[in-house]
Amino acid sequence: MTSNGTTYAENSVDLGAFVDALGKSVLRVHNIQARIIDEDNLRTPATVANTYNAGFQLTTQTQTGLVSFTERALIAAGTITVGSDATSITSIVETNDLMPQDFTNGYLVAVDTIFLGVDQSVASDLGEVRAEIILECTVETLSQSAAMALALSQQ
Repeated sequence: MTSNGTTYAENSVDLGAFVDALGKSVLRVHNIQARIIDEDNLRTPATVANTYNAGFQLTTQTQTGLVSFTERALIAAGTITVGSDATSITSIVETNDLMPQDFTNGYLVAVDTIFLGVDQSVASDLGEVRAEIILECTVETLSQSAAMALALSQQ
């Protein structure tokens, strides 16, 4: 997911090959690795003599901005804060606030599309930034009624 400014940006991720609630197939997300990086995948985003903040989220529903932990559609979320002076980066703090690996049994997904979003407090001096994720998952079978109930609760 790429962002070029301070407006929330979001892309959909098609899980249709793995998830079919009518067919009783759901996805268990065990682990997510995430990062926010510049467009060339080389540098940490920053601004000169300013604090740079960016956040990402993965949800089961489309969103118009970053959401709180009370949002039932939230699967994962994280932030990066970069401090800098006039010549260099002075501090970097990356936080994965909420991840499926924080829970005993991961996170079950029963919808066939999830959404990766990113937002920034100020535009990075490096241009566009990218939020990227890798999901470690397994496909599981639930009863049709359980799969449909889960899918409806996540829409």
